[in-house]
Amino acid sequence: MATDFGVDEESRDTLVQSGTSSTRALAAFAVAVASVLFAISLTALFEVVTISEPIAGVPVTALLGGLLILLGGTVSMFGVGSRLGYVETDPRASAGLVAGIAFGGIWFTVASLTASQTFGLGGLGWFVVAPVIGGGAFFATILPREDVGSTVPAGALTALTGAVFLLDVIGPQWVWDLGFPDAFFVAVTAEFTIPTLTLFCSLLAGWASAKAYGGFGARGRHMGAYLLVYINALSIVGVLFVLLAFTIFKGLPGLFRGFAIGAGTGPTSTIVLFGTDITWTWPFYVPFAMEGVGLLNEFNGVLPAIFGTIWLVIGAVVFAVPLGVGAAIFLTEYAERGRFTQVVEVATNGLWSTPSIVFGLFGFAFLIPRFGGNKSLLSGALTLGFMLLPLVVITSREAMIAVPDEYRDASAALGVSKWQTIRSVVLPAALPGVVTGVILGVGRIAGETAPILLTMAGAPFTPGSETVDVIGGFQFTGAPPFVSNPALLEATSALPYQLYALITAGVGLGENVASPDQFQWATALVLLMVVLSFYAVGIAARYYFRRKLQYQ
Repeated sequence: MATDFGVDEESRDTLVQSGTSSTRALAAFAVAVASVLFAISLTALFEVVTISEPIAGVPVTALLGGLLILLGGTVSMFGVGSRLGYVETDPRASAGLVAGIAFGGIWFTVASLTASQTFGLGGLGWFVVAPVIGGGAFFATILPREDVGSTVPAGALTALTGAVFLLDVIGPQWVWDLGFPDAFFVAVTAEFTIPTLTLFCSLLAGWASAKAYGGFGARGRHMGAYLLVYINALSIVGVLFVLLAFTIFKGLPGLFRGFAIGAGTGPTSTIVLFGTDITWTWPFYVPFAMEGVGLLNEFNGVLPAIFGTIWLVIGAVVFAVPLGVGAAIFLTEYAERGRFTQVVEVATNGLWSTPSIVFGLFGFAFLIPRFGGNKSLLSGALTLGFMLLPLVVITSREAMIAVPDEYRDASAALGVSKWQTIRSVVLPAALPGVVTGVILGVGRIAGETAPILLTMAGAPFTPGSETVDVIGGFQFTGAPPFVSNPALLEATSALPYQLYALITAGVGLGENVASPDQFQWATALVLLMVVLSFYAVGIAARYYFRRKLQYQ
């Protein structure tokens, strides 16, 4: 049977199917290009890629501009091809009011900035041009079918942005003076503008390409939403890795300054074991992690701050975890659900959301006067313990509530007491959740600066390699409380506070440090390693308890 165009129905179906397959392949290619642009712009924002330096001999702005024009043209072709019937799609009658408002607002902003800043039309020109362009984009989105309304405005904006980069309208040296008085000069530079515009256009064009790949309609909308969700998730992971890589790259030179390995190269350490002094020499030497700060040191380091941070976190965990888990057991297993438990829930959530400086003021006003009136390790550990306590209560309660009631009923049916059921059934099943809460809490308190500054911080640059001796400081006395430890009542340093002191001082530590920036980043890297070490211990403990629970 022939059609009105002189082509039989079978041949037309074959052509449409072939065009649909080719277009989907092209749409997948466009999604890939959008993903590459997104990755490049994200790395450029973190200065991993510099827009003023070429990539493989090609200027970055020219590369981004060419890819954006290619992407914009491809996206626009999707809608036109679908509207002309070259591909098989299932679009709605309109892209929708939400898409119209979004594209109208985007083009309104673009037109206003272009009219006022690029062409210098001033306020009147901006007032005339921006509503016309924005209104045109709005109607160009909602009046045509979904295939045209979803692709052409996005493709045109992407191609226009690429042309701006390619023609060097916005180049590596571009600066936008925001017009503030000279005393408050504020400007937007190309290092921020170019990656940000590329990031936005890649998301917009990628969304339109994913809709085209799905054939528009319900499936296309789902594909577009999935793409945005996946890119968002990947960007979060990417930012994390970029942050870690940036810290490692900046901190390694300072961390390994003066590093040596070999027999007899490290410092000598002595411990007393059963009344006998045991002395040994470390087979490696990392001055930054094995020394303090002193004018006569060949190399300066942060060893006292490392031990101060470790003891600080250990003290907070020892204080908060038993109290938090005990409170969670009472609230979950013994207290009746009512007004009291609701008040406790609100209080714990509120305490966890309380700014850390408030906890620091509490420790400064309440704890320090009760521990001799001086800053001390004990005051700092208790202050951070109070910060950690709400999260331990919250996560422990949620973990215990998640334990199925069938476990409790089966234990009770065997004649086991309530406390034995809690100890032998509920707590082992809830331990992975409890450990997760402790891991999250340690990640927060280990990097706190304000509470440490107010309650514990001593001299940030402790001479030599003297560290706080908590274990060796315990002394037995004949009077209550029968045990004392002067080391707990001494002020000491910690990595967050030392990093803060380095940044605020803005100076180096003499000729033994290559630069203030190097010492700061090395301190940040060591702090990150300490926190990740606590994470590793917590994750290993959680994995152990989960495995143990599975084989019971």
